[in-house]
Amino acid sequence: MDRTINFAKRNILEMSRDVLSYIFCIAFPIVMLVIMSVVNSSIPKEAGMTLFRIDNLAGGIIIFGLTFVMLFTAIGVAKDRNGSFLIRMFATPMKSGNFTMGYILPMLAVALIQAVIAFAASMIIAHITDTELSPAGLLLSMLTLFPSALMFTAIGMIVGTLFNEKAAPGICSIFISLGSFVGGIWFDVDGVGGVMRKISRCTPFYYATKSVRASIDMDFSKDNFVIPIIVVTISAVILTALSSLVFRRRMRADLA
Repeated sequence: MDRTINFAKRNILEMSRDVLSYIFCIAFPIVMLVIMSVVNSSIPKEAGMTLFRIDNLAGGIIIFGLTFVMLFTAIGVAKDRNGSFLIRMFATPMKSGNFTMGYILPMLAVALIQAVIAFAASMIIAHITDTELSPAGLLLSMLTLFPSALMFTAIGMIVGTLFNEKAAPGICSIFISLGSFVGGIWFDVDGVGGVMRKISRCTPFYYATKSVRASIDMDFSKDNFVIPIIVVTISAVILTALSSLVFRRRMRADLA
């Protein structure tokens, strides 16, 4: 456990030195939150659109922010692999599980910080726009977003392990676009229906957005919360196990 914690501390320190991590993991989601809120204020009430209203937008934005947590996980792993750092670390008694959790734990902390800042901004926007937003729902959503954070971090871990520092960001950009599109962050997937809804329901991104939004609304119904949180949790566990397996095989290949 000490090895994992020490390795996690090192990764936190490395990320804290990267200015882009502050921009994309913290600032960019907040900027999008503000921009979409301004867009919502420009939509006539007669249109009946509620997706960009802050009580719906807050959950979507935090999932959008997690895609950048995935990106920086992939970049960090790929950068360490391309350098000599991991080769030296492979010679230590650390196991693949230590490496995996050493990368994942700092990113979960980043996800929590990201959520706190995003939800604080959401409360301010809700007050300005006179929109009801439950503080209890926001606090609860910070717990329910952890499976989603783990899932996206595990995806980043896999991408960073399989691809180099130049290719990893491009691969992650595909997941960012895919997660935003089929996750229903920017539009109502259920309202669109048809093939789009069927495709979205086959991905864990849809359920990640749905579970966080439901927890903010304090809606614990089977369809809106229970099933989505189960799907996301199972996906997170499978992807985390897969990331450890992929990293272990890559580690053995690099040592051969």
